[in-house]
Amino acid sequence: SYTSLTVDFGGGITAEEDVRIVFESGAAYATIGSIAVKDPVMFTNWLSAFGAAKFLLGADVRDKKIAIHGWQEMTSITVFDFIEQYQVKGIEQVFCTDIQKDGKLDGPSTDLYKEIIERFPNLFFIASGGVSSLDDLFELKDAGCRGAIIGKAIYENRISLEELKSFL
Repeated sequence: SYTSLTVDFGGGITAEEDVRIVFESGAAYATIGSIAVKDPVMFTNWLSAFGAAKFLLGADVRDKKIAIHGWQEMTSITVFDFIEQYQVKGIEQVFCTDIQKDGKLDGPSTDLYKEIIERFPNLFFIASGGVSSLDDLFELKDAGCRGAIIGKAIYENRISLEELKSFL
């Protein structure tokens, strides 16, 4: 491996060769979203070939429906059906972004995440979108989220790295 960091690679993975390169390059995980919607047979084959534990299911959501291709295309698939489809095939980790919240610093979609966690209590669930403060992180933790993505709040100094250390 090229780093001691745990790397999760996501975006643009469209073929088994891409997955192989991701893992050979040292990534511990690959996040898959659009392909899991567009070609479930191929994604299921990857789960078998590489092991489901190596993948995070990427669920980009608007109004509880899955969006794909960089949020440009909405589907009729609910986030609940999407997760269930792959949890039964071994997926244990889900990365969920509420795209209506991402980058807005309005607070996370805690109610949605609680609903997902209640339906799938064994998932390692990572929330993304809307985090603006340490209070948001505590709220997500209390809701059962096992991880959270924080971007703009750090970039705009709403949460400092020192504050994050105290949270950890």
